[in-house]
Amino acid sequence: MGCDIVTVSTDTQFVHLAWRNSEKELAKVQYPMASDPTGKVSRMFGVYNEDNGLDLRGTFIINSDGALMNAEVNWYNIGRNIEELLRKFKANIYVSRKTNEVCPSKWKDEGDKTLVNPGAKMVGKVHEALAG
Repeated sequence: MGCDIVTVSTDTQFVHLAWRNSEKELAKVQYPMASDPTGKVSRMFGVYNEDNGLDLRGTFIINSDGALMNAEVNWYNIGRNIEELLRKFKANIYVSRKTNEVCPSKWKDEGDKTLVNPGAKMVGKVHEALAG
C-alpha cells in the first residue's frame, strides 16, 4: 500500500522475539517491532506513562513529509482494529489527493460516497448530503 509499518513498545527486543515466537496472532508479522526501553520515542508521541513505565496503545499515521495525519490512543487493555486502521489509512491517502472532499465515518474505499466541498452550508445536513 506504499507505507512502512513499525511497532514500538517499551518491551525489549527479547520480549518481542518471545511474543513473535509464541503468539500465533503474530506468526505472520512482517514489519519491524522496535524496542523503546527508555520510553524516549513513547514520550515523543505522548503515550508513555511515567507512573508505570508502560505505553498506552497508540497508532499514528504519518505522511511521507513527516506530518501527523491521524492519531489514536487506546488504554492498555483495548485492542486495535486493523480494518479500521486500514480504512483511516486509505481515507488519508484519498483526501490528500481530493482536498475538497471529506471521507465520512462509513467510507471504506475509493468509490464510496464522500462529502464534497464541506463547509458552513453543510452543517446539520450531512445525512442528506450522504443520502443524495
